[in-house]
Amino acid sequence: MTALDKSTRRVATAVALAAGGALALSGCGAGQISQTATQVAAVNGTPADVGSVELRNVHIVHPTGDQYSLEAGGNAVLAFTAINESESDTVTLTDISTDFAGSVTIGDEAGGTTIAPQSALSAGTSTEDATETGEAESQTEGDTDAPSDVILVTLEDLNEGVRPGLTVPITFSFENAGEVTVETPIDAGPVMDRHVSEKSPVEAEGGH
Repeated sequence: MTALDKSTRRVATAVALAAGGALALSGCGAGQISQTATQVAAVNGTPADVGSVELRNVHIVHPTGDQYSLEAGGNAVLAFTAINESESDTVTLTDISTDFAGSVTIGDEAGGTTIAPQSALSAGTSTEDATETGEAESQTEGDTDAPSDVILVTLEDLNEGVRPGLTVPITFSFENAGEVTVETPIDAGPVMDRHVSEKSPVEAEGGH
């Protein structure tokens, strides 16, 4: 296998992973009704490009454990795939920031956010996203250069503007690629509470 063939397969694997994550999550949004200009179904991650980097499936993960919460002061996980399309230049994710969180923690080790040419960096939860990445890697016929690690990116000390189904601006900064701000959707989870008021339509008996 030539180096070009391996590079092409690495990028194809990363794109397939990002697309698969979006498709898996998009089913949760069926039947949702938009109520504001920034409200979205749960959840199709947002794509964005900056320099040689393609960001795919950027979204805030719906909390699945006691350590995460979308309430003011809580912490949440940011998920995305960053693909370096350059054939020669390495890029490094140097910073993620947003006015909707007090701070953002990227991974566990210094230097763990460097993206080699024609490869990808994935961020998300350490369970479901890691499983999906492993499945994608197993389909590459032993290509050890396929993306396999999922880093944890945590938005800490959220403010009260972070709500399921809405979007918040999050800025990504890459050395050798540039900076881009992404309107990032917040996963509403498998079930979104229905708020009933006196203005809500009355359902007929036996209706759905």
